[in-house]
Amino acid sequence: MANEVPGAGSEPAAGAAKGAAAGSQYSPDELTGAKQGRGRSGQDKAGGDVNLDLVLDVPVNVSLRVGATEMSIRDLVKLVEGSIIALDRQADETMDVLVNGTLIAHGEIVVVDDRFGVRLTDVVSPVERIQKIN
Repeated sequence: MANEVPGAGSEPAAGAAKGAAAGSQYSPDELTGAKQGRGRSGQDKAGGDVNLDLVLDVPVNVSLRVGATEMSIRDLVKLVEGSIIALDRQADETMDVLVNGTLIAHGEIVVVDDRFGVRLTDVVSPVERIQKIN
């Protein structure tokens, strides 16, 4: 498909991620980079380096939430070509940018080379993201 991100949803990456998560292919030292002394994001809670290289190629689903609405099945089956569904957002509001269903930013829709894109206007802090998970 022309609109897919290269590598997104590829089976080898997904399989490698499952193996890494299960711990069947990598030792704890390889996952944290403790023996090699390398890591990209500093130290983990135990004081060892975290090796983010192991997850940087794992594909994620990035989506843009334009708005939502609630309707009955009666109204849903009445929809025809040309029907308009009013959403719960104002036209001038920013859209939600979600990664694997988690809100990570807000942005505006832009057009880049005849394709839609999103310009990020506000990024949710990692602390706020973790608080929403809990």
